[in-house]
Amino acid sequence: MGDAEIIPIGTRGRPGRGTGSTQPSSAARGLSAKPPATKAPAKKAAVKKAAVKKAAAKKAPPPKRTAAQPDPVAERAPVTAVDRVPAGGIPVSDWQAALRGAATEVFGDQWEPQLARFLAFLRRRLTGAFEVDEYGFDPEVTERFLMATLRPIAEKWFRVEVRGVENIPTEGGALVVSNHSGTIPVDGLMTMVSIHDATGRFLRPLGADLVFRLPFVSTMARRSGATLACNEDAERMLRGGELVGVWPEGFKGIGKPYSQRYKLQRFGRGGFVSAALRAGVPIVPLSVVGAEEIYPLVGNVPSLARLLGLPYIPITPFFPLLGPLGLVPLPSKWLLEFGEPIRTDEFDQGAADDPMLVFNVTDQVRETIQQTLYSLLMQRESVFR
Repeated sequence: MGDAEIIPIGTRGRPGRGTGSTQPSSAARGLSAKPPATKAPAKKAAVKKAAVKKAAAKKAPPPKRTAAQPDPVAERAPVTAVDRVPAGGIPVSDWQAALRGAATEVFGDQWEPQLARFLAFLRRRLTGAFEVDEYGFDPEVTERFLMATLRPIAEKWFRVEVRGVENIPTEGGALVVSNHSGTIPVDGLMTMVSIHDATGRFLRPLGADLVFRLPFVSTMARRSGATLACNEDAERMLRGGELVGVWPEGFKGIGKPYSQRYKLQRFGRGGFVSAALRAGVPIVPLSVVGAEEIYPLVGNVPSLARLLGLPYIPITPFFPLLGPLGLVPLPSKWLLEFGEPIRTDEFDQGAADDPMLVFNVTDQVRETIQQTLYSLLMQRESVFR
């Protein structure tokens, strides 16, 4: 095997390349686009002649400059650090202009002031140069992040329509009392952003103790101005001139089945009325239509709810059947109407300690909200428009 002659494949038994013929085959002639071989010597002669001229030019001495002729090398501007190109010959000034133009296209003409405000906000957060009140309310975070996040949902998804804004006091303490619905308390968030956009005031919600037991939710609730639903905190905020929001139905309101939609549950024992009477602030009834349809509650798992320490485990037509997709709320049409304020400063000094008076005022607020709900339902053309 060591002495055997190796013959390449396709040479028809002859050593060498191809067929052994000096002439190209018909297939090779069809693939070639080069000029005939007879012109090759002329081309080689031209290339050789150009090479000789180039070598002669290199050996020739440079021409002498006279005094009138300037030196191009001496007149060339010096290269500075600004003109030094970091990437492929593009000056730094061109990079800056490109970035500035791109920022203008994406963020608009006011991108520089917006960037400056964001950097100032970031500096305050990192250095701790910001203020919160005694309840943990952070107005800057609430306005810049919470309201900015909720606003597109209210305007584009639920298409919230607000009526009776003139009934909300422009200053001083007031208590906003609303119906509660929706399986998840989204109505409270929509009420907050609607009041802020319409009046510029922050609504301070009174939340259940479950809200402040949840790890992340409790921090966000405090930052957004919420506090525990107790008479002491409610009275202090009302006396301090805050706009306070309360939902007396509680979990019974948001957890009621879809078959009982827009039927108000019991308003508790009238603790919110007592707080308003002691503070001498008006009570503004609020009726919300549209929240009942975002998560139609058709079932509940009470045993699992008790195990997890929750008021209920909702079952809707889409949850848990569709998993996380079932958590997306349906885009129902929302109507918010603020009723005429109920004055409390006209009552006697000890009116808050009169249980019959408190019951009557509570029933008046509840009946006002219920009748307004019926009226709004008749005015709404459809659930989703």
